[in-house]
Order: sequence, then structure tokens, then C-alpha cells
Amino acid sequence: MYDYEFKTTFWQDFTIADKFGKEAIEDTFKRAFKEWKTNYIYLTELVLVLNWKMWEWSEKDVNIARLYQKIWEQADKYALDNLKGEQMTYFYRETD
Repeated sequence: MYDYEFKTTFWQDFTIADKFGKEAIEDTFKRAFKEWKTNYIYLTELVLVLNWKMWEWSEKDVNIARLYQKIWEQADKYALDNLKGEQMTYFYRETD
């Protein structure tokens, strides 16, 4: 998918959460973000997956797409505020 080699199960986790609605998506994000925000590789993948989910839902359900945008913005801002040096280089390279 998207010519990217996944390192986590975030895509599958959010795909499952999608079936249960907004609360499940928010819960999945809170758990993943809390657990993995200090791992720059996993944080990068989380940001990617949230962005892809936002676009996936943009034509299906605008409310779900907006939720994904909100949590994507939170994770992206955290990455931009906290990653430095090689970690930031990795983040930019993968998210470009």
C-alpha cells in the first residue's frame, strides 16, 4: 500500500477501529500515541497512517475524515515539535 513497507499494525488497527466508529478511532489513537510517540519510526508511521485514513474517508464520511484530520494534526505537531536531527530527517523523508 502506498509503496511503503509497514513496520507496525497501525493500518490494521485503525481499519478495525473504523468499523466501530469515532470513539474506537479516538481510543485507538490515544493508545497508539501514548505508547509509541517516543519511537520516531513508529511515530512517523502513525502520522502517515492517520493522513492516509483522512484521505480515505474524505469522500466516504466527512465527519470521520475530520476526526482523522484532528488526530493527524496532533501527532504531526508533536513530531515537528519533538523530533531533532536524524529523527527529523527520517520523518521528513518518509512523510514527503
